[in-house]
Amino acid sequence: MSPVSKLRTKIHDVAQAAGVSVATVDRVLNKRPGVRQQTVAKVETVLRQLNYKPDVHAARLSRGRDLRLVFLLPRGHNTFMSLLADEVRSTAERLAFERCLIELRHVEAFDGPAVAGTLNALDAADWDGVAVVAPDAPGVREAIDACVARGLRLVTLVSDLPSSARQHFVGVDNIAAGRVAGRLLGRFNAGRSGRIALIAGSMTLRDHMERHLGCEQVLRAEFPGLLSLPVVEGRDEAETTAEVARRLLAAHPDIVGLYNIGAGNRGLIEALRELRRPGEVVSVAHELTPHVRQALLDGVYDAIICQDPAHEVRSAVRVLQALCEGGEIVRTQERIRIEVFLKDNLP
Repeated sequence: MSPVSKLRTKIHDVAQAAGVSVATVDRVLNKRPGVRQQTVAKVETVLRQLNYKPDVHAARLSRGRDLRLVFLLPRGHNTFMSLLADEVRSTAERLAFERCLIELRHVEAFDGPAVAGTLNALDAADWDGVAVVAPDAPGVREAIDACVARGLRLVTLVSDLPSSARQHFVGVDNIAAGRVAGRLLGRFNAGRSGRIALIAGSMTLRDHMERHLGCEQVLRAEFPGLLSLPVVEGRDEAETTAEVARRLLAAHPDIVGLYNIGAGNRGLIEALRELRRPGEVVSVAHELTPHVRQALLDGVYDAIICQDPAHEVRSAVRVLQALCEGGEIVRTQERIRIEVFLKDNLP
């Protein structure tokens, strides 16, 4: 027996210390009725004193049942979403032997009814938990509420829907991320005045709305010489983003800054290389993909705001496991950090 297993508190240890049966401890752990409140309090005190952590792998084996989780991610050519999908597949392989089965399904990124339809089709008899990247639309919120009402545990991923019944959000503080973008644009443009171009994937995505809001807050409050243009949508697609960027740069020669709120970076990089010299337009974008990394090194981009896709997938799985099995969500562990990369600190 390993030193770690010798130190692990077992359910029998808790029962002995509390002077109750193993069955009673099991009832308390799983919040089942039939135990007097005084006994519940006594068992919970012992659980804390002994720092008892349930062995969820053993519990799944003992009841002969897998934990079944499904990730719903947008399909398309968004490189960050592709990185998320790769992490889901990798995590699924790693956890399969622990009887935690994870499936990846793709949905249309900006099609609220399609996302709602996929959510409504999920049966609680087939799934325990769901992680979803979804647009902020009434039908989607209703579908999330219905999922939770059917007994599914559900977390939003990357983009939140706080007015829904979702039980946790896994992602960065997107208002703060937008404020970081606004400050970078302002600081890099110190002493200059002009216009700031804003390109979003879709303003139906709450993370894009919140980033836009945060950026505007900082620019208006602290950099009055930088005037924001109305936000335009690139649908997170390279070709569409390139087209709208070309139109913006051609129509507004006084653009001194550009913030790409969503994806489609390959198209934006192409347009900037064609129409502006490096350093002429301060450019800030999201997610450190290979083509974005090269644009930083070449001076086409000035700063990149990042979130770690591997951390987000691992966090979503841990949170869903805790929600499904009555475990603890460690808030500090699940906090997704905002990272900023310049060409000087690339990993």
